[in-house]
Amino acid sequence: MHTEYRSDCSRCVGLCCVAAPFSKSADFAISKPAGTPCPNLGADHGCTIHAQLRTRGFPGCVSFDCYGAGQRLTEGRSDGADWRAHPEARDAIFSAFHERMGVCELGWHIDAALAQPTLPNDWLGPMTDAKRAVDAAATAPANVGALRAEVSTLLSNVSEAIRRQHGPLGPDHSRKMMLGASLRGQRLARSSFFATCLVGADLRNADLRHADLRGTDLRGADLRGADLQGVLFLTPGQLARARRD
Repeated sequence: MHTEYRSDCSRCVGLCCVAAPFSKSADFAISKPAGTPCPNLGADHGCTIHAQLRTRGFPGCVSFDCYGAGQRLTEGRSDGADWRAHPEARDAIFSAFHERMGVCELGWHIDAALAQPTLPNDWLGPMTDAKRAVDAAATAPANVGALRAEVSTLLSNVSEAIRRQHGPLGPDHSRKMMLGASLRGQRLARSSFFATCLVGADLRNADLRHADLRGTDLRGADLRGADLQGVLFLTPGQLARARRD
């Protein structure tokens, strides 16, 4: 899928390594509050243990994706978003990073929907209009809350329209807590798992064709043997968090 909403750490100043907080867990070997640089961040804004992140206990960093917000902010500010050289602007820089990341995530999902070969023609216009609005907001964020709500509703409607192209809709599991659920071999084609917690779920050999996985928490979920043909909104970060073959 072609999209401009992909992270490129080489064009950023390590914003996620400072702005984002994390807690000691299976994803991170240590705890760090927001606004504090990760001890693994080098003077050149690069990760000093990038090649050993998993073995050193930082798989959360491997799966993290800012959807291009970091480089957009770095290249769009006159100060280069350099929080080290401009300590007086740190709070504004980190706040802008979080805001822009939310907009860029919308951009990734819009591009994913537009790339679907079975997107109904009557949704092409609304999706194209939404892309223009998100592209503009990714450069100069404005009314982000309202934009997120509007685009989220649009994506839910488009998801349903696309899934109906492939047959009757499957079960709606949106926003459910399905921690460790046993779903091995189940028929879940064309289902919705929007914003669902599937942490540690057993999805081996499950039929997930054309299912909606937008915002689904797949940390530790077992996807080995699952049929993911035509699955909607599955990001590289989500896939990196899951067990897979």
